[in-house]
Amino acid sequence: QPGTKMGRVIRGQRKGAGGIFKAHTNHRQGAAKFRNQDYAEKHGYIKGVIKEIVHDAGRGAPLAKVHFKDPYRYKVQKMVFVAAEGMSTGQFIYCGKKAALTVGNVLPLGAMPEGTIICSIESKTGDRGTLARASGNYGTIIAHNLDTGKSRVKLPSGKKKTIPSVARAMVGIVAGGGRIDKPMLKAGNSFHKYKAKRNAWPRVRGVAMNPVEHPHGGGNHQHVGHPTTCRRDAPPGKKVGLIAARRTGITKGGKKDIRD
Repeated sequence: QPGTKMGRVIRGQRKGAGGIFKAHTNHRQGAAKFRNQDYAEKHGYIKGVIKEIVHDAGRGAPLAKVHFKDPYRYKVQKMVFVAAEGMSTGQFIYCGKKAALTVGNVLPLGAMPEGTIICSIESKTGDRGTLARASGNYGTIIAHNLDTGKSRVKLPSGKKKTIPSVARAMVGIVAGGGRIDKPMLKAGNSFHKYKAKRNAWPRVRGVAMNPVEHPHGGGNHQHVGHPTTCRRDAPPGKKVGLIAARRTGITKGGKKDIRD
């Protein structure tokens, strides 16, 4: 009939709509965040107790359930933090500017010396922790600039980032490290891993498809037949392969130190 488009909507286009590709969040513990930054944290410290350390579905790192006494109302603030390695149940942790520099405590970057190993770092003041949150990950404080009120932090990727010194971070490295050292060994393990995450497995290669299903499909042998790079503003349906690649090919030599 008139008005119908030719060709198939490919997998990458279908993922954007959600539907069967949505994340599986039913068994998750909830968003892992710091406390809202209040007067107690900005000027002193507040004590919390780790009630339990729990597994979170679809996440490699364990979570810690921390209870704080609300400083303003008669109630308990129940927070979920990304657990740092070495945390234990019943342990007291302290959040705030005057807290001690021990593993699990949450301090502003400016209150920690250079070289401190940190995790769950805030990238903007008060965003409650967004960087270095995956299992085994950590950042390092490189330098403080007292004039601008900013600190330089080395992220797990090796990139160096300038962050306001009032932004908070947890001392230590994220628990659950070494997770990727163990091989998957069998397809069933991958199946269960992604069952908890989202519908992203198994993943059929583009060259194994027909031309209607993928730009890399078709041909009498499995071959792409054209460069696999594509531009950033390529239309959906064409935007597959190495999207807006800065470079291609194998990475030779060591890891390049990213210039300051």
